[in-house]
Amino acid sequence: MSDLPTTSPSTPAPTTASRVPDKVSLDGLEGRWDAAWAEQGTYSFDRTATREQVFSIDTPPPTVSGSLHVGHVFSYTHTDVVARFQRMRGREVFYPMGWDDNGLPTERRVQNYYGVRCDPSLPYDAGFVPPLEGAEGKSVKAADQVPISRRNFVELCERLTVEDERQFEALWRRLGLSVDWSHHYQTIGEKARAVAQKAFLRNLARGEAYQAEAPGLWDVTFQTAVAQAELEAREYPGHFHRVAFHRTDGSGPVHIETTRPELIPACVALVAHPDDERYQDLFGTTVRSPLFDVEVPVLAHPAAEPDKGAGIAMCCTFGDLTDVQWWRELQLPTRSVVQRDGRLQRETPEWVTTETGREHYEQLAGKTTFSARTAVVEGLRASGDLDGEPTPTQRMANFFEKGDKPLEIVTSRQWYIRNGGRDEGTGAGLRDALLARGRELQFHPDFMRVRYENWVGGLNGDWLISRQRFFGVSIPLWYPVDADGEVDHDHPIVPDEASLPVDPSSDVPPGYTEDQRGVPGGFVGEADVMDTWATSSLTPQIAGGWETDPDLFERVFPMDVRPQGQDIIRTWLFSTVVRSHLEHGSLPWKHAAISGWILDPDRKKMSKSKGNVVTPMGLLEEHGSDAVRYWAASARLGTDAAFEVGQMKIGRRLAIKVLNASKFALGFAGEADLDRPLDPQAVTVALDRAMLAGLADVVEKATAALEAYDHTRALELTETFFWTFCDDYLELVKDRAYGSGDETPTAATLSARAALGIALDTLLRLLAPVLPFATEEVWSWWRSGSVHRAAWPEAAPLREAAGDADPATLDAAGRALAALRKVKSEAKVSMRTVITEAELAVPAAQRALVELAVDDVRAAGRTVALRLVADDVEVAQVRRAELEAPTT
Repeated sequence: MSDLPTTSPSTPAPTTASRVPDKVSLDGLEGRWDAAWAEQGTYSFDRTATREQVFSIDTPPPTVSGSLHVGHVFSYTHTDVVARFQRMRGREVFYPMGWDDNGLPTERRVQNYYGVRCDPSLPYDAGFVPPLEGAEGKSVKAADQVPISRRNFVELCERLTVEDERQFEALWRRLGLSVDWSHHYQTIGEKARAVAQKAFLRNLARGEAYQAEAPGLWDVTFQTAVAQAELEAREYPGHFHRVAFHRTDGSGPVHIETTRPELIPACVALVAHPDDERYQDLFGTTVRSPLFDVEVPVLAHPAAEPDKGAGIAMCCTFGDLTDVQWWRELQLPTRSVVQRDGRLQRETPEWVTTETGREHYEQLAGKTTFSARTAVVEGLRASGDLDGEPTPTQRMANFFEKGDKPLEIVTSRQWYIRNGGRDEGTGAGLRDALLARGRELQFHPDFMRVRYENWVGGLNGDWLISRQRFFGVSIPLWYPVDADGEVDHDHPIVPDEASLPVDPSSDVPPGYTEDQRGVPGGFVGEADVMDTWATSSLTPQIAGGWETDPDLFERVFPMDVRPQGQDIIRTWLFSTVVRSHLEHGSLPWKHAAISGWILDPDRKKMSKSKGNVVTPMGLLEEHGSDAVRYWAASARLGTDAAFEVGQMKIGRRLAIKVLNASKFALGFAGEADLDRPLDPQAVTVALDRAMLAGLADVVEKATAALEAYDHTRALELTETFFWTFCDDYLELVKDRAYGSGDETPTAATLSARAALGIALDTLLRLLAPVLPFATEEVWSWWRSGSVHRAAWPEAAPLREAAGDADPATLDAAGRALAALRKVKSEAKVSMRTVITEAELAVPAAQRALVELAVDDVRAAGRTVALRLVADDVEVAQVRRAELEAPTT
């Protein structure tokens, strides 16, 4: 019996243990216990632990852009349950917190908050004071924003994120996250920037990072390149236009159908399927474009769709990703007209050579694509090249996930990291290796693995990491400028790793001076920054101290688990696997725990962009943190959950019951009894042993569930038993536990008290990961230390105390007591009314079990004479009963 909680940390300390209060309440527990945990270092990571003893978590760094929402509370609670469970299992838990504070959301927030915009061409102003200090949530028009240098802009970003992060930490503490707050980082902080830049330079040295001048997706609003992982396909209204191209042999028109007639001046070919009989005689010939009179070939390609539109399509540079495929595989020329600002180029293209064609293009020069479309359609209608009127349609278009306009495809110089997305060189081999990593990773739930595999298998390009933004980690390169003033991008100047982090826009490369910036024979700094995933993909390295704290890194990496949302498997999870595979030749973690989404009452995903989110602090204040955590823990990983205040109310009821039931159970003992170690050998009564046998089953199953990342199953098992414990066991044994009032308790009384103590001690530890505040409060009434540092309960010692008792005894006895109470309820008399005599029919299979607990059933039911009869009834039923006559 030595494995039962009879020694530290469960042993009570007479000099420090609190006593059971006269009145219990959930109010104020969060603030009191958060302060105590911080003061006592309850969740501090012991870095002397070996890697085998450590459980490390790659905590998601929430985006710092104003406020957290209830979806964060939902998923981060799941992680905290795992952290608390593993800590109680004896693991030293490395549980850091990061803040994802670089990127577009922060830039937009700073622009509106301070009334500024970034202009990298401006010099740094050390004394700059922003024109605004909080714009009351209103957007400040770009024309009214004061232009400032990039360094000034970054400083304002850092200033504002500090305040946001302070509020985030306060909310996490209120929720009870058992984070070690001495281990935190910012993705724009110096440590994170150094890690991201070092990893990039090593990617570059190994040939995994490269730059290329190529067509790519471009957001005209944010003025930045966009990676495949950041795309969203959305429906977009448009029109089909049936347009005539002219055969150069004069034999008649060739009609195509397009939703983007404004790209006709960028047309480089017409393409049809090689098996399409309608166009066999056209392959190898040429046609001339309407209005612009440019001769283009008619070519065959299997990606053309015969059953779509006219079956023959324009290939323009570039209207969509299929155009890029055709352009590359058919080796077509580049004739781009859409510029980075979303307008058509202002100079007439050199390939438009006829006078009529040039006149038509002059009507489009500098227009937005929308205005140019209108002008082209008018021109086609006037020339007779528009066959019929445009037909309305809804087309699928690619959007930047944060944008509101369809993406364009423009040609630009960008930086990439190889991710197996292309079959050139080692592409296919790398893709196979990354698929193998996915099979090696343990997904929870396992079906989420398919999303990873589908993403890797469907990649059509390498990872575009450069962004034309300002508040991000700089790409740490400079480029030499030759004697003619031309920038040599093919021979970048690389900093020494010891100098990282660097900002090429203000720092000077080795061997140069600042006065050589931008002049012939000098240098220029790389203006682009890395996309936010290029830094976030290194969170295990940032948090674990890669290269800066090798002792810590050795103890925590590879990490044990990455908790995250399902929607960023393609971005955060995949990119982290890529970086770890390339840098370390391993997975970054062993497990991936994938949360579902929170749905609003209309069953739509909650998100800031949709404006249907709920901010959590009010919920925590109204219902209590344990209640909100209960709602979150009631949802399984990978499963979408409804936002339900009703579930939080159930959680609050459970937390209150923990306090009240514990007070009731401990109330049977005197002050001296609280200070005594639990004595499992004192448990001698059959009912008490049966209760412990059932509890052993719960411990065994709940432990297995938590080991499998099924916190919901563990909570269901524990909660169900807890209510049985409260509703049945406490009621059945309370008279015996109180005893007769004699100075020396009987063996039966001691058995009840010992069983109550063992059960309460075990249930508090089972519930602690979900209800940290209520369980810690009760623990402090009779135990030293923290319940969250106590050992996780084990089934074996409980089974030893239970002996050969049948757990079904408690259920059978509880049903028998319920039958006796039903008689009183139907008679509308007090439950304290005595039954002088009763005959109770019980299912034949349960009679022996009820006999074992008959004394407790009789006492709890206030029954003088009770006769049991075995019968074929399904539930215990009172056949005959005589109630004590009421007194006058």
